[in-house]
Amino acid sequence: MTLAERLRHALETAHGTDTVLLTGDHLDLDQAEAPMHAAVLVAVTDRAEPGVILTQRTETLSRHPGQIAFPGGRIDPGDDGAVAAALREAEEEIALPRDMVTVIGEADRYRTITGFDVTPVIGVVPPDLVLVPSAAEVALVFEVPLAFALDTANHVEATVEWQGRNRHYYEISWDGHRIWGATAAMIVNLSRRLRWNA
Repeated sequence: MTLAERLRHALETAHGTDTVLLTGDHLDLDQAEAPMHAAVLVAVTDRAEPGVILTQRTETLSRHPGQIAFPGGRIDPGDDGAVAAALREAEEEIALPRDMVTVIGEADRYRTITGFDVTPVIGVVPPDLVLVPSAAEVALVFEVPLAFALDTANHVEATVEWQGRNRHYYEISWDGHRIWGATAAMIVNLSRRLRWNA
């Protein structure tokens, strides 16, 4: 079975389970305010030990500077949905050609504290593509082993006080990188959905 087939099968058979998922910070937000829709690409490299491509945002960005993220962003009016937006953003941010992505499907949406309703789009890409970060947005592109990212032993729950309240989040540490917040939450959800044994 190919990697794409394995992921597609795992994603399809996971639906309808009693898995507890992280839905985001929507309970802390003004419900009258419409969310901004966004999409990210969870690009899995097709190799013997698959990896997932992540970026480190530049320190000059106004939102989440320096944080680890999937390539992605706001769904624009010209985008034909979340998949198109995720592919466009990945091409703009890290020069990942959209025609090199085998789209598997959409995973569970996550609502961020900043008001974004994010749809993760899972895709398989060839290994060792030459990815070029956009200097304005991306400081670094790197790959984390998929098995490591999805291993629940690496999902550390933490708490921070913010605006007078304790907020709980997950973080994953790999090779000196701190993956946390919405990115870590989407990885945790994917791990719970797929129950992956790579």
